[in-house]
Amino acid sequence: MKIEIRASTKRDIEVITANNAALAMETEHRRLSPDLVRAGVAAALADPAKGRYFVAERAGQVVGQIMHTYEWSEWRNGCFWWIQSVYVTQGARGQGVFRRLFDHLRTLARTEPGVCGLRLYVKRDNSRAQQTYRECGLVDPGYFVMEDDFSGAVAHVGS
Repeated sequence: MKIEIRASTKRDIEVITANNAALAMETEHRRLSPDLVRAGVAAALADPAKGRYFVAERAGQVVGQIMHTYEWSEWRNGCFWWIQSVYVTQGARGQGVFRRLFDHLRTLARTEPGVCGLRLYVKRDNSRAQQTYRECGLVDPGYFVMEDDFSGAVAHVGS
């Protein structure tokens, strides 16, 4: 069945919220507040300067999503698009959904003036995702991501 990629709209808030909660639990064992995530998704959809979501649909059903945010690089005098909130539903995995989302975003990034590249982060132990990203042409630039999350928005649930 054909996979269509489109920009997300307000009608996608609930499915993106649910996907983000599933993503956090599957990859980081974190339980997210649905109300907080819903508000965050709505904020991004209302203000593209915060980021943009795209969804993959098959037969009218959302089967995947991808988001990008922005990071200015003075070294390159350009903007990296950070890939975030990547999720493919269980039943659609291994069927090229992520690849279609990634190719769509890469094409947009390459045609957008001032965009100098794409970046994403991936859990160190998520070898399946890392292999998929390598197959898309991404490489490890040798950095670790570190953070000071003082939002209190996420709770770790045993691993």
